[in-house]
Amino acid sequence: MTKYRIYIDEVGNPDLESSDDPNHRFLSLTGIIISLKYVAEVVQPQLENLKKEFFKAHPDEPIILHRKELLNARYPFTVLKDGEARRAFDKRLLALFQSWEYNVITVCIDKKTYKETYSTWRHDPYHYCLTVLLERYIFFLDSINCCGDVMAESRGGKEDKRLKESFSRLCKNGTEYMSAQRIAQRLTSRQLKVKNKSNNIAGLQLADLLAHPSRNEILLENGLRQEELPPFGKMIIDIMQKKYYRKDERIFGKKLL
Repeated sequence: MTKYRIYIDEVGNPDLESSDDPNHRFLSLTGIIISLKYVAEVVQPQLENLKKEFFKAHPDEPIILHRKELLNARYPFTVLKDGEARRAFDKRLLALFQSWEYNVITVCIDKKTYKETYSTWRHDPYHYCLTVLLERYIFFLDSINCCGDVMAESRGGKEDKRLKESFSRLCKNGTEYMSAQRIAQRLTSRQLKVKNKSNNIAGLQLADLLAHPSRNEILLENGLRQEELPPFGKMIIDIMQKKYYRKDERIFGKKLL
């Protein structure tokens, strides 16, 4: 049986007290679902080839793709300050986004509205997003009769503890719409895998590159973002329309809470 993994990237923070700040109003979790065999045989090798071609990456000193550093052409991506190199790199990266086989689920929460609506009782925003993300991941695994696990990027001691506790709670108690038994039938581990960016994990890098465009599209669709998406972001979103998880011909890969 093919085993899958969902790689999770977080945009924003779960602090409800920061919800009135426009820059911190929204929290989103983006999950990229890929089979482990496909990651090993296709995604990782092709991603490393891209790094070698443009950034002279070496196995002894792996280069980790990160959205902010790429956008600003910071070391080790300074070659991207050259317009021709930037255009060539963007073209190759978009081609990989298009050709790879994966599914995307992004869950975004408006913390300001959530705080105002639930003034006396509320979930932790991160736990709420993770709940919806996990439910949809289980729906995906159900649809293809496969199993999988979950991996997130390390955020540090306290944050990692919060991630793991939230995940363990979901596995132990289930959700309002999904029993713990049903979750256990599809997950191969009740432990959330948390890995540092320095581990050079292709799935986590892909999640990092797609999380912001996906979050911004959801905000734009729901009238919560005024600025248009930048041209490169629009091209990523065009590709992602075919990558969002679909259930019964409906897009289940985008959700605003």
